[in-house]
Amino acid sequence: MQISGILPEDAPDPRVELESRVGELPFRVLGLVPQPAVQDLGGIGITDAWDAEGRESISVSVTYTYWRNPADHADPVNLAELDDETRASLDTVPPWPRPAWLVEMAQQLRFPLLWEAVRTSWRRAGADRDWLTQSLVDHVNHILQNRFRSELGIAFDRPFDRAWETSVSSADPTAELEVDGVRVSAVQIDTDPFVYAVGALTGAGTVATVVIPRDHLAGVRLALGARRGPTGS
Repeated sequence: MQISGILPEDAPDPRVELESRVGELPFRVLGLVPQPAVQDLGGIGITDAWDAEGRESISVSVTYTYWRNPADHADPVNLAELDDETRASLDTVPPWPRPAWLVEMAQQLRFPLLWEAVRTSWRRAGADRDWLTQSLVDHVNHILQNRFRSELGIAFDRPFDRAWETSVSSADPTAELEVDGVRVSAVQIDTDPFVYAVGALTGAGTVATVVIPRDHLAGVRLALGARRGPTGS
């Protein structure tokens, strides 16, 4: 979800349209089961790919707010570590009115995010173990490239320097993941120093993958179920 420019105070909340699109998809979108430390406020992303025969694949990613102290959201321990420029940007109140949903979204940036932590992917050709493994690898690399650039020394001027990437050789096919209250066979990647990842086949043509930063892993219950949508504040 990208927002730019000056929006009128009555601009519609883009999350409403995204939720509508999710509801029309031909497969079930999964998310982390309800739990105190994570909160779904409607941060979803949808990507799809097309070929000559039509839609070839669709992925839906869910972002969560992470609470270090879920019992007290006002506890300063919940605040994210922000650089001065980002903090100043969030503290600046523009001289024009903003939509309430935009103010809410800006406030959530003060807290740690499990960015695109859960991804449900569907493929017209069907889902198999090999595609699950590749989907998990792709999810991990997406998170690393977008959230751990400085830690990995990823430079915009060296796009072909990809020594940081995870590969299928890092995947362990002997793991398990709780889905709908049942432990199912899964694939995990437990070799990266920054994230832990696990995924499973979840239905006709679908897989679900989860990538969690290790800094927050201890506070998250790795269990999936049908996504229920925004839980509010």
